[in-house]
Amino acid sequence: MDLKELNYIVVIADEGSISRAADKLYMAQSSLSQFLFQYEAELGAKLFVRTARGVRPTSAGEVFIDHARQILMDYHRTKNEIWDIEQLHGGRIDLGISTFRGTRLLPRVLKEFRRTYPGIHVKITEQDSAALENLIIDGTLDIAMIALPAVRLKSNFDYLMTDEVMIVAAKDHPVMEYVHRNIESDGSISQPWVSLADAARFEFIFGAPKTMLGRIARREFRKRNLSAISWNTSFSAGFAAAMGREGVALSFTYRTCIVPNENVEYLRIDPEGVFMDLALAYPSNAYRSKATKALASLMTKMFRREENL
Repeated sequence: MDLKELNYIVVIADEGSISRAADKLYMAQSSLSQFLFQYEAELGAKLFVRTARGVRPTSAGEVFIDHARQILMDYHRTKNEIWDIEQLHGGRIDLGISTFRGTRLLPRVLKEFRRTYPGIHVKITEQDSAALENLIIDGTLDIAMIALPAVRLKSNFDYLMTDEVMIVAAKDHPVMEYVHRNIESDGSISQPWVSLADAARFEFIFGAPKTMLGRIARREFRKRNLSAISWNTSFSAGFAAAMGREGVALSFTYRTCIVPNENVEYLRIDPEGVFMDLALAYPSNAYRSKATKALASLMTKMFRREENL
């Protein structure tokens, strides 16, 4: 038994399919199937039940997989401590972030981090905020960006920045007739805004209910006792925002995820706006490596600069 073999078992469990696991591990499916067959024979116990849709752990498999995860995490943390002794010349960080926000914010951060710490590899897990909380609680990730208020986490997170949920509208969309542009005391024009009650007369494209943006959008309609006109209710956040930019319908996005476009307006929801806090979360009672602290510091610096733009 070695760590590579433990990783194979964990990946099979995570994917629920030998074929998907083989793709993720860059192996031939036949090779991974043969490995699992031999491994179970050596253990004298079945770890997975084969089903029409893939595989699922047996009772013995669940016990084995839990221990395998713990061994792999302990090994990872031990390596981090050793790498700390080497003063950030090498290492790995397991980072979790949502795909939509990560697409807009993370590349710049990782470019700067790699320039400063070229020997440290950042492994990225893309999940929504609720799923990332579970991975943090399990100890699978070293750090994750989550939305507040947290669903399960009660501690071990640091406030990062405040983001705003905005409506995406093409400039030729009829909703523009209802947009307000207040003049500030210095003569500048404030962030254009629209009443959600006025916008609700037009069609919206919603993100999936399981996503944070999809949940917030639906919540704002419920809070105002409004009914939404929507035929597309399960798009990814990026897809929905792109449709909004093209004027297919109205959609939602985050201020941090705005894509500049001369033909698009990003509208505040009501004059007071709709805001949410973001935080960096960490596993409880786990060693926080120098590399993780360095990445957290850089994310805080760059994201707060983004917040103040």
